Amino acid sequence: MRLIPNAKRIAIRSHSMWANYLGILCLVAPELIFWLFERDTNPRIWWIAGVTLIAYGIFGRLKDQGIGDKLHSPFSVTIAAFLLAAFPIVSQWEGKENRAYLDRIASPPVWTVCYGETRGVKQGDYYSDAQCRVMLERGLIEYRNGLHLYFTDETITHRLTAERDAAYVSLAWNVGMRGAGKSTATRRLNAGNISGGCTALTWWNRAGGRVVRGLARRRQAEYDLCMIGAA
Repeated sequence: MRLIPNAKRIAIRSHSMWANYLGILCLVAPELIFWLFERDTNPRIWWIAGVTLIAYGIFGRLKDQGIGDKLHSPFSVTIAAFLLAAFPIVSQWEGKENRAYLDRIASPPVWTVCYGETRGVKQGDYYSDAQCRVMLERGLIEYRNGLHLYFTDETITHRLTAERDAAYVSLAWNVGMRGAGKSTATRRLNAGNISGGCTALTWWNRAGGRVVRGLARRRQAEYDLCMIGAA
């Protein structure tokens, strides 16, 4: 069984899911109350409440709750539009190796392939350009879904163009999801300061305490992408 890409977000934020959670709780409530407090309660009341909540939950899953794969916003950012903006910038700066190589910079060293993929990679593996693209796109979607958990609903629905979405995911792909999610760039964007958030992306240009030319150029490219439509 494979979960949908935004399963975690739906499980946490969907009101229909919470109706199901509470409905199940109502159905077991009489037994819990008796076990904890040795008190009998009217099971009919709990049964009616539980069934009502579960029925609402089933109906609610058919209703658009604004947390699906397509963002309901003035930008209507779809997965396809996001990938159209994200794939070129990430693939450009990550570089591609079709044959698995041992990344000795990692600690411990790890077999790596394509655009930095390590999961399930072993010595001697070879992937075509098409396979590498699919692998990167899959990873970008995973990072996007994870990074969106750090964004407010207002940010997701009103501030994320496909290009800006791609710029932030590019940063997360390079520095880590947690680092990007808790960064000043994300906090500024959530506060409504779009240009300030884009500027803060450029601060991630150091390694070992010094500015690295390659990182500075990548951050500038992300800034340029982020600022599209900012005016």
